Amino acid sequence: MTNQELENLVLDILRREGQPLPPQSLLEQAEDPDGMAAAVERLLAGGRLLLTRKGKLALPEQTGLLYGRIQGNARGFGFFIPADGTPDLFLPADAMHGAMHGDLVWVRPTEQTSRNGSPEGEVSLIACRAQKKIVGTFEDDEGAGGGYVIPDDARLYMDVLIRPGDGDGASQGDKVVAEILQYPDGRRPLMGKVIEVLGAREKAGTDILSIIRRMDLPDDFSKAAARQARSLNKPPKADDLARREDLRGLPCITIDGEDAKDLDDAVSLLPLSGGNCLLGVHIADVSHYVTPNSSLDQEAYKRGTSVYFPDRVLPMFPQEISNGVCSLNAGVDKLTLSCIMEVDAAGKVVSHRIGETVIKSRHRMTYEDVNAMFAGDKALQEKYADIWPMLEQMRLLMEKLRTRRFKRGSLDFDLDEARLILDEKGHTQDVQLYERGISNQMIEEFMLLANETVACHARVLGIPFLYRVHETPDKEKLQQLNTFLNTLGYGMKNIGNIRPAALQKVLLASKDTPEEDVVRRVTLRSLQKARYAPLCLGHFGLAAEDYCHFTSPIRRYPDLVVHRLLKEMLHGSLDEKKRAQWAAQLPEMAQHCSQREVAAMEAERAADDLKKCEYMKDRIGTVETGIISGVAQYGFFVQLPNTVEGMVRIGSIPGDYYVLDGENYRMVGRSTGRVFRLGDAVRIRVTGADLETANVDFVLEETAHKANSPAPVKNGRGQRRAKPPVSREAKGSEKKPASRKQKSGSKSPRQNRGGKVVKAEQK
Repeated sequence: MTNQELENLVLDILRREGQPLPPQSLLEQAEDPDGMAAAVERLLAGGRLLLTRKGKLALPEQTGLLYGRIQGNARGFGFFIPADGTPDLFLPADAMHGAMHGDLVWVRPTEQTSRNGSPEGEVSLIACRAQKKIVGTFEDDEGAGGGYVIPDDARLYMDVLIRPGDGDGASQGDKVVAEILQYPDGRRPLMGKVIEVLGAREKAGTDILSIIRRMDLPDDFSKAAARQARSLNKPPKADDLARREDLRGLPCITIDGEDAKDLDDAVSLLPLSGGNCLLGVHIADVSHYVTPNSSLDQEAYKRGTSVYFPDRVLPMFPQEISNGVCSLNAGVDKLTLSCIMEVDAAGKVVSHRIGETVIKSRHRMTYEDVNAMFAGDKALQEKYADIWPMLEQMRLLMEKLRTRRFKRGSLDFDLDEARLILDEKGHTQDVQLYERGISNQMIEEFMLLANETVACHARVLGIPFLYRVHETPDKEKLQQLNTFLNTLGYGMKNIGNIRPAALQKVLLASKDTPEEDVVRRVTLRSLQKARYAPLCLGHFGLAAEDYCHFTSPIRRYPDLVVHRLLKEMLHGSLDEKKRAQWAAQLPEMAQHCSQREVAAMEAERAADDLKKCEYMKDRIGTVETGIISGVAQYGFFVQLPNTVEGMVRIGSIPGDYYVLDGENYRMVGRSTGRVFRLGDAVRIRVTGADLETANVDFVLEETAHKANSPAPVKNGRGQRRAKPPVSREAKGSEKKPASRKQKSGSKSPRQNRGGKVVKAEQK
């Protein structure tokens, strides 16, 4: 049995018994006593089990406690998010008892309620600390040799006390990493020592490096992995080429962003008699070079995905792999795994095959050049005359595929993406909208089709597999959405058996109407998040029964897993033993890869927000028109046309007292009845940009002469003054309220990928 299975067995036995048990009694029920004993130790260490005064093992929930995670807040209070999915509890500051953001805890519900009616709880036991290190700004204690570290993450509301001699040479204002030596417990402060000085705040790159450290993202490779990568970066062997299907005669090309170096997909298209065509999607065969459990594989699994920042990339593989031996560079023999599909005149795949191949890309094309060719650039058309007819055929195929996909109900929210322009010092010069052209859509459709075809292939054969799933929206969220849509005249019928086409119908009906933006935003928020799973659960956003990630093994670990499974199938090595091994591994792999994806998304979003804030700092005083993109207890967010978001605080609007109407996504004035609703256009003036929190402040232009609400102040050293609790709507964070637009987690255009994942799949 796996470690997880043993732990589940321990918990199941204790639940079945309904009372504490002596350890020996528990072990007597085990086929593997040593494994069971180790599982008990892990559960005790993680706080999932308690040892009573009589030395018996007990489940904390048997004593009335609830298990879950802390969502911290800059004001000192928090929210308890139960692991079993039951409603959250509000935790007043004096009920936190030293718990910090992210901690796994046991909480006892109380009979108290917060001022907005939310049930309250109190932390009884901290099961597992989430924070081992804290990244922040060092504040010198006036030459005494010690000081404080002010966390970058505002949800960590306590400053870290640094004793004299533990500052590692940090100077006032430096960004540092502090290791926690002592956790707070109500009487003792949060204490630590500086273990790394990242540099002065003004130094180029320090801001992004701080985010990398705060998110605990690995930014270098082990010596063994680097050595292995160097040894693999050489032309393929003749034997390897001979064993593969030779597709070097096909007109294969790559189409990527101008700065891309990790070219992991190539495409080809051949016309067939009768109006059909043969579409080839050829993907770098990373699995040929990176074997399971090798040093490179371990490093890639730890990362889960490449992470793309405005000024750098944290690749999943060293450059010798990502930009070298596996990159499908033009004019070079490359090993690939190809999905070759015969597509009919209506855009339907009528047959397909998957195989190990070798290709030689004819051209390294860019989105910009191909878009220019479609726009009529004669010089480029002549330069690439050998493939120009194929590109025109690809465009026609793309249109058929899009028509077919949308006909079945696929959703596309057409989310705006930003392109950040940095100068040589890393400062944000401009924030622009990235325009997705025909070539972007073309590659997007071809990759989607290959991903669907491969997933369907695996499901039909019944092999163990790693799918990309996007489940049907939660019924409660769907009901809330429909209630809101009914107020606008867009209500849906039969939401108990919702299909993607029903939501698509709503989006189309609201198109080009005044309420289009609010309908689009609220509908988007009702959807689940896509994730990885070993079961084929379908993809709601794409209206697809089968879907996986097959097309980017250089930058996504799940794609590498998919390649390995496909190759085992091709080689006939998926016997019962192998199937059982994969079946045992895939659930943990799926969960890990989903978690790493979320971590990468959060890091990329934090970096983008920071760089956008940096840009707006130079634009204080300017007047802009934007759209209300989120509402919270204390104000509303406004998104500008270039995707920059800032907040208009309710305290800055004179003449009325505004209250949150969360069900209808709006703020309403008690006296005047004035409404600020999600999707409304407003004119604002930029009044502030705080690089410490990455928050941008706006005021309505009509009240621009009024001052913003005062910022939080310090109450002595080590802790910020707690303010009264806000609504659960804010989910414990001024920066990320629950009603705020959830941004796309896909790579933005500057990240060298363009639109290779359809917008609906990015949720």
